[in-house]
Amino acid sequence: MKTCPFFGICGGCKLDFTGADYREQKLKLLDGLNITGAPVWTNVGVRRRADFCFAGNQFGFFEAGTKNIVPVRNCPNLTQAINDVLPMLAGLPWGGAGSCLVTDCENGVDVVITSNVSYFTPEFKKAAEKLPVIRIVWNGKVLKQTAQPVIKFQGKAVDYPAGAFLQPTVDSEAAMRDLVVSHVGDARRVADLFCGLGSFTFATNATGFDIVGCGITRDLFKSPLTVGMLNQYDCVIMDPPRAGALAQCKELVRSNVGRVIYVSCNPQTFVRDMNVLIRGGYKLDTLIPIDQFVGSNHWELFAVFVRE
Repeated sequence: MKTCPFFGICGGCKLDFTGADYREQKLKLLDGLNITGAPVWTNVGVRRRADFCFAGNQFGFFEAGTKNIVPVRNCPNLTQAINDVLPMLAGLPWGGAGSCLVTDCENGVDVVITSNVSYFTPEFKKAAEKLPVIRIVWNGKVLKQTAQPVIKFQGKAVDYPAGAFLQPTVDSEAAMRDLVVSHVGDARRVADLFCGLGSFTFATNATGFDIVGCGITRDLFKSPLTVGMLNQYDCVIMDPPRAGALAQCKELVRSNVGRVIYVSCNPQTFVRDMNVLIRGGYKLDTLIPIDQFVGSNHWELFAVFVRE
C-alpha cells in the first residue's frame, strides 16, 4: 500500500502511516524529551478496537474537523476481524446518532453502542442479531450475547466488560509489558496503579489498584495511595489515563519507594508529573517512546524513575 485511501478525508489519523516519511514526522513530536532508548514501532493492520460514529443511516468515521461521516468499510489500520464485520455493521438500519465501539477480543468481536435514543427498533434488533459478533450492547443493555468476551494477558484470560479500557493493539501491549517486567527486576513487592484489566498486574505479581479493574477498587485521583501504603512496596507501576497521576506523584515523593515505572499516553501530563518526581528526589533513568496509536499524533511513553 502506497497511501491510505481515507487519509486527509477521515479524521481517524493525523499522520499518513503509509507514507515513507511517517516515522520521521512522528519522531518530531518528541522534540524536547530526553529519550534514552530506541522507539518501539507498531505494525499497521493490528489495531483491535475502533470507535465509529453513526447518524441516521450513515456509519463510519467523522471527516476531519466536521460532523460529516466518511463511510469507511475497510480500514487498513484495523484487524481483519473488525474489517470483516464493518460492511454488515454499516448496513444495519441505524436510527438516531451516537458511537459504536468495536473490539476484536480473544474469542470474537464485541460491539458497544452509545446512542442519543434510548431504544432500538425491532428491525434493528432483528438485523443486529444476525451479525457474526459475540456481543452487542446498546446504551448498557445487552441486545445480543452468544459468549462472554475475553481478553488474554500472557495466557491469563480476563472477562472484558463492555466498553472497558484496552490497549489498542496486542503487539504494543506486549512490548510495554516486556519493558515493565524487565524493569521491575528483582523487586519483591510491587503495586500496579491504574491497573485496568491487568495488562501488567499478572505478569509482575503485583497488587492492583484502580477505580474499576482487576484489583482493589480505589479512585486514585481522589484517594491516591498514602505514604504509609506506598512504603509497603519496592516498586510502583503507574499507567494512568490522559489526565496523568499528579495527586499520586505528590504522595510518591514523600515515600520510600525506590523505583517508579510510569507508562503515559499523554506527554503533556507526563512532563508535569515527571517534574514533580524529579523535584522530589527521583531521577529519570529510562524514557522510551512507543508508537502505540499508529497514525495519530499521540505517543505512549515508558519511563523509569529511581531514587537518587
